[in-house]
Amino acid sequence: MKIGFVSLGCCKNLVDSEQIMGMLKRNNHEIVSDPRQAQAIIINTCGFITSAKEESINTIFEMAQYKERNLEKLIVCGCLAQRYQKELEEEIPEIDAIIPIKDYDHFAQHLEQVLNTPMSYQKFDRVISTQPWRAYLKISDGCSNHCTYCAIPLIRGDQVSRPIEDLVAEAKQLASYGVKELTLIAQDTTKYGLDLYGELRLGDLIREIDKIDGIHWIRILYMYPDEIVDDVLVAMQQSKKVVPYFDIPMQHANNRLLKAMNRRGTKEHAYEIIDKIRSMFDDVTLRTTMIVGFPSETEEEYLELEEFIKNVKWDRMGAFTYSKEEDTKAYDMKPEIDQEVMDDRLARLMQLQNQISLELNQNKIGKTIEVLVEEKEGLRNVYRGRSKADAPDEIDGKVIFKCDEDIELGSFVQVLIEDANAYDLMGTCVAL
Repeated sequence: MKIGFVSLGCCKNLVDSEQIMGMLKRNNHEIVSDPRQAQAIIINTCGFITSAKEESINTIFEMAQYKERNLEKLIVCGCLAQRYQKELEEEIPEIDAIIPIKDYDHFAQHLEQVLNTPMSYQKFDRVISTQPWRAYLKISDGCSNHCTYCAIPLIRGDQVSRPIEDLVAEAKQLASYGVKELTLIAQDTTKYGLDLYGELRLGDLIREIDKIDGIHWIRILYMYPDEIVDDVLVAMQQSKKVVPYFDIPMQHANNRLLKAMNRRGTKEHAYEIIDKIRSMFDDVTLRTTMIVGFPSETEEEYLELEEFIKNVKWDRMGAFTYSKEEDTKAYDMKPEIDQEVMDDRLARLMQLQNQISLELNQNKIGKTIEVLVEEKEGLRNVYRGRSKADAPDEIDGKVIFKCDEDIELGSFVQVLIEDANAYDLMGTCVAL
């Protein structure tokens, strides 16, 4: 069959989508990008926050319109399907099958029934949907942290780590496909292995993947500050391939609010781990995410967050207004913060971060850095890529540079930085 696929939400959801598409390909189905050609469409939904739920529902209705053409089956899976299966079944009759996350172990059997075609599955079936030189490796699923604002444990359950041998085997397979940048992901990468081995094993995993030929960069996302243990830092420091990029989602800096969020650790501990990281790594990149407007956040507590941002000088920061999610512990917390106040605090925080990012980026002018080339601008000799300091998928900025020679996309070059703004660096290629 010709099958269309829509993947929404985070990179962890994307890995699920790539595995499902791999299974479809193994069974000789054709993945098509044009929904007008599709006989079946699978939508892998997100249900994390209100805006993501709205996007998922709008996408379902948009794809359902193709039933007026030649679309035979509309299948919905993912987080929204897990969280609201009954509501979707009752309110959107155009959906032919809903496969919640709890049924993913039997995904092939569900597809076999709805598509009326035999389906088989092999462990590492996967279609890389990103650029071919990079891929994500999901090292665990679910989350055991149970932050009071977060619906992930309600949707995906507690953390389930994958065995090290399985991850190494999949990483080797990805390297054989030509993947040069491997990004390790989980809801909490630093807790990797605790559920499976009874101890934190991220350091061991890093040491094993570092041995794999073909991989040039290893990047680790979602590192919780209280679990960045010495073994992980030493493994990263000794690695030839792990980039010194620390994505540490703090969410706030006020200790009362951190406790209300059920975030372990304190502001003081965060300062300590950041100082340790900077003492161990040269040219380190620090990234974080913050929430403003959590219930009961005062102006003074918000200003404490600003002060924290000023003191640390994060290279990268994403920030969001608090999103009230049903069934979470924070749902009924009072007092709620007016949306206007939240929006104002978010704007102020991002303005502060833009000033810091601009200053740090301008400090790179005159330096030569390694860049992974990912895009050429039309017929001009202008390229776009990412440095070790830039995570993929528009999370961070780009390096935009000129080069008189043709460069193969997916290769690494040296770029002299000549200009910078708050997000991007600009320069000239000096060595291929």
